Amino acid sequence: MEQNILIANIEKLHTTPMGDQRIIHHLHLDTQDVVEYCKRLILDTNSYIYRQGKNWYCKINHIRITICASSYTIITAHIIQ
Repeated sequence: MEQNILIANIEKLHTTPMGDQRIIHHLHLDTQDVVEYCKRLILDTNSYIYRQGKNWYCKINHIRITICASSYTIITAHIIQ
């Protein structure tokens, strides 16, 4: 399955300082370790992972995480309705 590519490369996940702040703001997080928070969501057995174009997307618990497929950079995350 295609999602296995993201999971196999989970240790490559990272974000930028601006990405950290954007994700904390959008998800109303208390944690400062955004990457570990996102990893936990991605690895959850209830997560739905798919690739569309140049990005990976992970949907779980009304949250969508966007990850650049070429660099494994977590770009953003949003609460979805």
